[in-house]
Amino acid sequence: MSEQLFKRIDHVGLVVSSLDASLATYCGQLGYTLLERIVIPEQKVEAAFLDAGNGTIELISPTDTESGTARYLANRGEGTHHICFEVDDIVATLAALKAANVRLVDETPRQGPHGLVAFVHPKATHGMMIEVLQKSHH
Repeated sequence: MSEQLFKRIDHVGLVVSSLDASLATYCGQLGYTLLERIVIPEQKVEAAFLDAGNGTIELISPTDTESGTARYLANRGEGTHHICFEVDDIVATLAALKAANVRLVDETPRQGPHGLVAFVHPKATHGMMIEVLQKSHH
């Protein structure tokens, strides 16, 4: 595959133990601006999106102890969780990834807070989980 599938980096997702403590660091000490703070019940996380100038930082904290995010945090600790790339057509992108034998977490897109999302398995990309996002245009 020679054609680039992704338009641009949309955000970098960081898993954190405490959203409040992380916001104190990122906004209070590092000067980032909070854009949005939301609970995402289907993913069992609370997320905060911060303006990073040419993209966004998503801080994510599990809301229970059984979710995939909670297990990730318990096993790996705080830090980079995923990088999200914006795409024009998520269905076509997933089809192209599947055709290239890239292992996917999600073979069909699901609704995320800002549009349709799907995840590429980190074992397919040398340890980095990739999220693809087709933004909703309201």
